[in-house]
Amino acid sequence: MNKTGYFTHADCRRHDMGRGHPECPERLDAIDDRLLASGVADALEHREAPLAGLTQLELAHDRLHVAAMRGLAQDLREQEDAGGSDHIYIDPDTAMNRHSWDAALRAAGAALAATDAVIAGELENAFCAVRPPGHHACRDHAMGFCIFNNVAVAARYALERHGLERVAVVDFDVHHGNGTEDILAGDERVLMVSFFQHPFYPHTGAGSQAKNMVNLPVPAYTRGPAVRELVEYGWLPRLEAFKPQMIFISAGFDAHREDDLGQMGLVEADYAWITAQIRQVAKRHAQGRIVSCLEGGYNLDALGRSVEAHVRVLADL
Repeated sequence: MNKTGYFTHADCRRHDMGRGHPECPERLDAIDDRLLASGVADALEHREAPLAGLTQLELAHDRLHVAAMRGLAQDLREQEDAGGSDHIYIDPDTAMNRHSWDAALRAAGAALAATDAVIAGELENAFCAVRPPGHHACRDHAMGFCIFNNVAVAARYALERHGLERVAVVDFDVHHGNGTEDILAGDERVLMVSFFQHPFYPHTGAGSQAKNMVNLPVPAYTRGPAVRELVEYGWLPRLEAFKPQMIFISAGFDAHREDDLGQMGLVEADYAWITAQIRQVAKRHAQGRIVSCLEGGYNLDALGRSVEAHVRVLADL
């Protein structure tokens, strides 16, 4: 029987980058509300995300970056307790509040705990409803709403701590996962496949040289049929040849046609189809093992519907 885990934690809602910021706590509420209303939540095994350990984060990040984020969080708490600002900006798009450190540890911890549970056979696959997202976080710095790279940490953990020999990362966010590429490029144990709007933030990916990166840049206003063709002829042959023992998904839903942070034209049926293709590869080569982590998706209604479509396929509903 297929069992799909659903990992999240209340700390992920306490991370707040300020009024009007698109990467907001309400994103997780929209997902939960949709899964509850649709009945999908009843089919999932709900688990609380633990805190990631610092040595686990250092599987993908420089020790100085981890220490810098921890130091900023402490500075912010002291600053706020003294009546100062309740936010610190770490890049033009990315801020921390006093809860962001714990939220970031929970987000990475969800991916790690899901990896443990899936490899142990307790779950076939899992979805991590977490924030902050991760795929822009590079080895040595945060950026683009991301503090730590949840998927890259978990992928390295599967390789280093569980002894897997080959893992795949699939990224279908509208933005290129530059942080994941920064961390994993050249690691022959990993194959990363992605599509992303280009030219577009973060203006990377189109010129990648690493052999383990399959980056498929697409122009604005690309719709589902063109993306499905790219997946079928660009991703799937490489995944089949690679035979991953586990698949990690950077599940961004901001390529949806209703999402104003991108200009692509995907709909829920496209996310369901992409997920089904990934699941088939996982069944053939990876004992069905998938860990999916939330990345982008900023139109709350479209986000909820898209996550429902994604999780329905993971849970075989």
